[in-house]
Amino acid sequence: MLDSVSLPAPPSTSESDFLPINGTDYIEFYVGNAWQAAHYYANAFGFEVVGYRGLETGSRHETSYLVVQDKIRFVLTSALTPDSPVAAHHQKHGDGIRDIALWVDDATSAFEETVRRGARPVHNPEVLEDEHGQIVRASIATYGDTIHTFVERKAYSGLFMPGFRPWTNEFWHPAPIGLRYVDHCVGNVGLGEMNQYVNFYGDVLGFKNLISFDDKDISTEYTALMSKVMSNGNGRIKFPINEPAAGKKKSQVEEYLDFYHGPGVQHVALATDDILRTVNELRNRGVSFLHVPTTYYDVLQERVGTIDEPVDELADLGILVDRDPDGYLLQIFTKPVQDRPTVFYEIIQRKGARSFGKGNFKALFEAIEREQAQRGTL
Repeated sequence: MLDSVSLPAPPSTSESDFLPINGTDYIEFYVGNAWQAAHYYANAFGFEVVGYRGLETGSRHETSYLVVQDKIRFVLTSALTPDSPVAAHHQKHGDGIRDIALWVDDATSAFEETVRRGARPVHNPEVLEDEHGQIVRASIATYGDTIHTFVERKAYSGLFMPGFRPWTNEFWHPAPIGLRYVDHCVGNVGLGEMNQYVNFYGDVLGFKNLISFDDKDISTEYTALMSKVMSNGNGRIKFPINEPAAGKKKSQVEEYLDFYHGPGVQHVALATDDILRTVNELRNRGVSFLHVPTTYYDVLQERVGTIDEPVDELADLGILVDRDPDGYLLQIFTKPVQDRPTVFYEIIQRKGARSFGKGNFKALFEAIEREQAQRGTL
């Protein structure tokens, strides 16, 4: 019997969408050492280091490296001085995501309208200029210390934005591994806060609730959580929001909140067109993944039906499969990629499916609980 979930029809852009978003512009991480982080993402995840901002470019308090793979842009930023806001953020949260930037056609309008609807302003609209043109950007707050920056780049033809210069090394050329774009970003918030931020994204940014999961959907013998997925008008931005639910032991969301010291981005899902190749490359480069018992694969085809990929290869790599009325998806989750058990990654390949792997929740969360038990935080 196939495990499926019904989703509403794909959203379409219309005049009612007051905040058209073209896609994820970049994700900025505040980290302890930007240069070492750039090496990690290049060597382990196949990103290319293409841009730099620091002392040599006139930035006296922070340094940043821009790493790119296909449509994915990560900005890795660390503090140069102890009084930098980056230093304060890192001291509290460890390596973590500060900014999920959104690419828009009119950053000033996006800022003004969302603030009018109740958003807390962080940075007023500003124009950044260099010889390649200008970028307009402005920022609002969301859960915890996370922000959204609206980026307008229609009048800019440079590398990334003013303040960055190209970075090259003729002797070092990390190879891409097939990661293509950001599929979704998941936020963890405190008990009782999920609906507050569902309403924030709905009322302030005009998003719609795409799908909801309660503690009956996402639970094991020991832990549970609830989640609602918010999506913008054209469906290019998807933000699942998690909160803990009552359970016998401490859930993964509670562990995250304890170590991150507040709400924040739990994981980023990166899409690929060939998950077998991508995961093989990641594993060979030292990235560690969660694994489910091999018994998961004994009934896989009975549950999801015919798939293109050899089940034995999926089992060897630990890749999960789920189906919905539109097709199926393949997904796998890394272990945390920094010392604190906070941020991790999902690698996902969609073959028509628009859902989020409901049929895999139990197996996935039991795998996370095994990791929590080893850390002594379950």
